[in-house]
Amino acid sequence: MRFDNPASRRPAGGSGPVAVLVVTWNSAAVLPEFLSSLPEAMTGLDWRLVVADNDSADDTVEVIRSLAPDATIVQTGRNAGYAAGVNAALGAAAAWEDGPRAALVCNPDIRMRPGCAKLLVDGLGAPVGDGDRVGISVPLLYEEDGRTLVHSLRRESSVTRALGEAVIGNRRAGRFPHLSELVTDSAAYERPTRADWATGALMALSADCLAACGPWDESFFLYSEETEYCLRARDRGFVTRLEPAASATHLGGDSQVSPRLWTLLTLNRVRLYERRHGPVATAAFRAAVLLRETSRAALGRPAARAAAAALVRPGALRATPGP
Repeated sequence: MRFDNPASRRPAGGSGPVAVLVVTWNSAAVLPEFLSSLPEAMTGLDWRLVVADNDSADDTVEVIRSLAPDATIVQTGRNAGYAAGVNAALGAAAAWEDGPRAALVCNPDIRMRPGCAKLLVDGLGAPVGDGDRVGISVPLLYEEDGRTLVHSLRRESSVTRALGEAVIGNRRAGRFPHLSELVTDSAAYERPTRADWATGALMALSADCLAACGPWDESFFLYSEETEYCLRARDRGFVTRLEPAASATHLGGDSQVSPRLWTLLTLNRVRLYERRHGPVATAAFRAAVLLRETSRAALGRPAARAAAAALVRPGALRATPGP
């Protein structure tokens, strides 16, 4: 792991305001609407905004200074990756006199609905049995149209699930817990649901969870960093749970269509599995993921073709994860 911000090593627990943490990189176009939505989204909470900017080449920093003059801006000075940005923002919040009572990690293309943040923060710390507590709270996410639900809950990777996704597709396999990481059961999104991990576009983290888990893993430049963090939190007794009364719109990304980003997502998925399992299981998991990508490459999908080529390249999992 690489932790470039010394302040991020300090425990983040405290009783101060909720830290709203945003990582930006050339985000000027989406920031104005995000910033304008914050007051209603944060209703009922004392909060402060901390933005970690990864060396944007556009007007991102100027937009923040103009529209959110009270925000703390941390400039990393390089395109350091999402986890490094989160750590930089956490380090700035940890320096507050009382420390944050919780952190809200947000993508700048998230649009929280009124009251969303308080619902997420209020759900933190709730007991969920076996001595575990809610350490990470996530909302319902909707696509840009505001109506289409995003299946944001996930199960931990396994060889069987990777094979299920390869053979019948992750959405069809998602109906069967042992055959897919993706949770597609509509009932799971209608009640508070415990998940192994969830999409990291918007998540609330308790002070206790932050203190127990420490910094995010910067070796994942982009993708799998939230997976690793949720699984690490679970190992320490902190559950990731959906709060269905809270909701937000996510404008989304281009990982599904960009060969470069899809390759990074695929390789990091296998890298994370390797961290938590032995070499034999990892070889089987990698083969199952390769089967999925090659079958989709045969259908003419450039992103899958690029990912399959990377998976068979010697040393691919040891390569620098960033672009």
